[in-house]
Amino acid sequence: MMNKRYLIGPLLVMLLMAFLPMDSIGQDAINWVSIEEAETKAAEDGKKILVDMYTDWCGWCKRMDAVTYTDEKVIAYINENYHAVKFDAEQKDPVEVVGHTFNFVPQGRRGYHELAASLLQGKMSYPTTTFLSSDFKLIYNVPGFMDAGKMGNILAFTQEEAFKHTTFPEYVADKNKAN
Repeated sequence: MMNKRYLIGPLLVMLLMAFLPMDSIGQDAINWVSIEEAETKAAEDGKKILVDMYTDWCGWCKRMDAVTYTDEKVIAYINENYHAVKFDAEQKDPVEVVGHTFNFVPQGRRGYHELAASLLQGKMSYPTTTFLSSDFKLIYNVPGFMDAGKMGNILAFTQEEAFKHTTFPEYVADKNKAN
């Protein structure tokens, strides 16, 4: 006779699989694409673009990678609703978007990329999360580290286009009242 304990595990897995949406299974990472790919894809499907503006020396950028961009809810929401781009604000490779070529500008020991300067409107702060419309127009920038909770709220606020009629603090307060 088979021990009942050995049957419970596989039965539990089968039950969970039956009730989980299939598109949420296996999403263990954000589908990062290049800025050029994001521009093309967004023009085709109308999704907004999220740009994680970072540098390789930025400690808070690394913290966001480790804490925020590994959160299952953040991953699922971004993958479903955005084209996500990781953009090194000091990268040396030229980038061509919106019919313009953006280049690296050497300055001091480091330098900056013209696209980063353009999207950040000269406010070179890292990390900064940049939101663009599907036609590559700047919606707004959110400078600084965000934990998964704040990122989730910002993602929904942007996706729902609540920024067109309310402030972020009001949006969060209303959302908290509803829960």
